[in-house]
Amino acid sequence: MAEPKPPVAWSNAIFFALTNLAAVTLVPLWGMTQGYSGSAWFVFAALLVLGGMSITVGYHRMWAHNTFKARAPLRLVLAIFGAMALQNSIFNWAARHRVHHRYVDDVSRDPHSIKRGFWHAHIGWMLRYWPTTQADYSRVKDLERDPIVMWQHRNYWTLVWATNLGLPLVLGLLLGDLIGMLLLAGLLRLVLSHHFTFFINSLAHMWGTRPYSDQNTAVDNGMVALLTWGEGYHNYHHAFQADYRNGVQWWQYDPSKWFINVCAWTGLVYDRRRTPAFKIRRARLQMDLLRLSKLAEERAVQGTWREAIEREYQRFRDTVNQWQEVQARKVRAGKEAMNDRWLRTELRTSLKELEYRLKMQQRRLRVLTAALNPASV
Repeated sequence: MAEPKPPVAWSNAIFFALTNLAAVTLVPLWGMTQGYSGSAWFVFAALLVLGGMSITVGYHRMWAHNTFKARAPLRLVLAIFGAMALQNSIFNWAARHRVHHRYVDDVSRDPHSIKRGFWHAHIGWMLRYWPTTQADYSRVKDLERDPIVMWQHRNYWTLVWATNLGLPLVLGLLLGDLIGMLLLAGLLRLVLSHHFTFFINSLAHMWGTRPYSDQNTAVDNGMVALLTWGEGYHNYHHAFQADYRNGVQWWQYDPSKWFINVCAWTGLVYDRRRTPAFKIRRARLQMDLLRLSKLAEERAVQGTWREAIEREYQRFRDTVNQWQEVQARKVRAGKEAMNDRWLRTELRTSLKELEYRLKMQQRRLRVLTAALNPASV
């Protein structure tokens, strides 16, 4: 028997229908008949970046996951332009997002589980009164102590109207392109900002790779990262949600990470949290070993090949055990003992050696994989 669908959230459904319809009709029609000024395009781009980055940097990485701390001026800017993105208040947004991470892929608890399909994860979860979309404020008790979060929560709709209508209206009057500013910097910017964020819930859970974990549907996808200010490396994020970075490799497109780093250099950001390099490499290597084992089963390999894979598994376990022993020794040494320069150097050297051992093992696994499956090279 099919699951009964909850009642339609008509206010949301009408709003999304009208804004999206206007974006694909009025915006191009005005452009073809009247054209848009350079100032309208500039403000459109600037507000798109400000709104999008306020969600990824502020709502997501700072408030929902506490991956770094920021001074009051930056937090205030992120709260104001986060409201402009029209994705609810920080308090509501973080409450739902923490539930998503806790129960990812559980259709009975995840607010926008991809298990219900692309449409539901992308936008459908907001078009009906699904029980899973009710915000659980018990998960954001820490945010109740943040005066900027609570100020934005109380004044959310005032900020929404001021930034989405008032700001484009004033800039349009000042720059002499009122309609163009409202259509581009107001309407089109809002619709694109919505869908770019929604891609994180939909595409970033169905289209890409899982280099760090196969425990959930989150994937890494560089193309999605281009549209989501670096949030497309979602497999990494779900594996290491306490890290302020999503694109952990230097070459990965993650402007949110770069912005946080720039703010740290200026003193606006502090206490950035990073996942240790060993843990990241351990996760990748564990996935590589898993894929290699599956490949060996598919090819029904025996003899020396099977023995080689078993040796790599044992080496991996030994390295991880040694790393845990070094960490335990570090804890036993205590804070005072860690002031000993030689002890710090010894422990740091041991950790670097173990990290290097994983790096070399990863190279060996690539050789083994290539030998078993030449087409993968």
